[in-house]
Amino acid sequence: MRQIQRGIYFEDSYLGVTLGGLVYSHGTIMIDAPLRIEDARSWRSTLLNQRGGSNRVLVNLDSHPDRTLGARSMECAVVTHQKAANVFRTRSSIFKGQGMEMGAMWEEYDDAIGLRWANPDATFTDTMSLHWGGPEIVLEYHPGPAIGAIWAVIPDEKVVFIGDAVVLNQPPFLADAEFPAWHETLDLLEQAYHEYMIISSRGGLVTIDQVQAQNAYLHKAQQLIQEYIDTKEQPEAMDELIPDLIQGITFSNRWREKYQQRLRYGLYQYHSHHYGSPSVVETPIVPDSEI
Repeated sequence: MRQIQRGIYFEDSYLGVTLGGLVYSHGTIMIDAPLRIEDARSWRSTLLNQRGGSNRVLVNLDSHPDRTLGARSMECAVVTHQKAANVFRTRSSIFKGQGMEMGAMWEEYDDAIGLRWANPDATFTDTMSLHWGGPEIVLEYHPGPAIGAIWAVIPDEKVVFIGDAVVLNQPPFLADAEFPAWHETLDLLEQAYHEYMIISSRGGLVTIDQVQAQNAYLHKAQQLIQEYIDTKEQPEAMDELIPDLIQGITFSNRWREKYQQRLRYGLYQYHSHHYGSPSVVETPIVPDSEI
């Protein structure tokens, strides 16, 4: 766990997403949840040892399974955006996995299937402020990377947790992407938060140069997708975009197949959401040698 300001921590050693912890006299505000039950226990214990107040609340920065499957294990109230909460209403109470691998980290956790969701206890539409005996924490809606995507901003400490708005050393999730809104979100981050410590949920500390690089990557992805749509109709053939979209991203070879599948799933779902692809999402997993 790394302390970045008094009472403000992040942890990137657990499977899934980078976690945040805000420890104040009233209690602890946790940013996202670990996937594994044993990690949830460890994270709760680590934060308890910081000797804040006895109350706890969990903030989910969107509805992605990587950050929400472990929410029940945190044993506290859950806050998220209203649109993210609406996603939970469409899910069964028990997680059954997906019809197709999505290139997410929950797929690395054998016990993910069968976990029960923790439905949100409180939601908001634009902003929500939390006062827990320390500086104000402002939850803000910042659309683009996911349905109901939010940030947790601590203005007095110049710290912001941005969820998946920027991801480091891995491709972003494109399935629910809204490119125009995402560009606006990143433009705002670059212009208004350049003096902040920026924490990504997939990579930790982020520089402004990395914000700009993410924006450039998304412009490239948007252009490639549009050029494809202008010339072809079958979403299954969007695999041919993957080499261009994975080029230049530095990561361990261990994750290559997963990240290729993340892009494959994201492209197909993006096509489906925006251009009316067939509802069936089963597409073949293509071996590395064919990409």
